[in-house]
Amino acid sequence: MEELLVQIGNLGFPIVLSMYLLVRLEGKMEQLATSISKLTAVLEEK
Repeated sequence: MEELLVQIGNLGFPIVLSMYLLVRLEGKMEQLATSISKLTAVLEEK
């Protein structure tokens, strides 16, 4: 937590917030891409 506060002081709140959101959304984007690939494969079988 202390490191996060240091980063906010050094980089500014918008940059830290953007980095946090990008890291958090990365996993969800990978899951979405996998789901779309699976859906495409199922639709091609029919």
